[in-house]
Amino acid sequence: MTIGKKIQEMAVWIEFLVGSGLAIFFHLVLHYEQAAYVIFGIGILLALVTYLIREDIEKNRAHLVEQYHQAHEIPFAMASITDPECLAKAHELIAGTRRTITILQQGYIPLDENEFYLEGAKLSDQTVREIRAVDPLTVGWWTRGALVNFYQANLRALDRGVRIRRIFVVNREELGEPEVQKVLLSHYRDDIDIRIVYRDELPAAGDIIGRDTNSSFDFALYDDRVATDVFAHPGKYYGRKTAQPMEVAKYRHLYDLIEHSAHAVSEDGDRIVPSAEVMPLAS
Repeated sequence: MTIGKKIQEMAVWIEFLVGSGLAIFFHLVLHYEQAAYVIFGIGILLALVTYLIREDIEKNRAHLVEQYHQAHEIPFAMASITDPECLAKAHELIAGTRRTITILQQGYIPLDENEFYLEGAKLSDQTVREIRAVDPLTVGWWTRGALVNFYQANLRALDRGVRIRRIFVVNREELGEPEVQKVLLSHYRDDIDIRIVYRDELPAAGDIIGRDTNSSFDFALYDDRVATDVFAHPGKYYGRKTAQPMEVAKYRHLYDLIEHSAHAVSEDGDRIVPSAEVMPLAS
């Protein structure tokens, strides 16, 4: 530690001792009591101000040093990589991290597939009023563990009185397939309010305000306070979650557009068909 550093640390005590010495001199030698009290008080105040200013400077210095190291930690680490192949891999990792940070800056938490369905199950258990969802009509509801557990959370929500409305996105030619019908029938018979929307009737890209026009149309709203969404082209991350009010509002708007194009359904024998296609019974 340098002498200058030691003097800086002792500045408070030096000011206190100088002020006290002058006060004693004026009081005992010059017999000027009023000046002695004033000098002593000023000395105390100067010592206190010096202490507070020094503490504030030290805190700011430590904060700036920490920010400096954080800002330069990655460049320093990159500079120490000499192998070209390792350096290329490092740049690839940095690019992926930047994309992830961009998602976080937008108010979304990226999730891999298992995390996505686990988060959906947790949100289902926390929902008190309503779940609204749009899902592509896939056939993995009873074979994939993550989806099975997610659906069980949906059923628990139903038992608590939560209303679940699910719109399935389907191609017209797929609707009659046995596996597709199995998914629709199970949801329908479990008292989930289901609709279907044909892919060729989905909202046009120009109607999707503030969203990626390559939407997967696979998202859910939980009490209109949290939204989860599957990426149209899943890569490192399968989907994302947001609780930002402005972002959730975009999903509410998209859901309303899709619901407007959706068809109510009915059970006709052992098949789920659009209600408009159910033939009325002869009187």
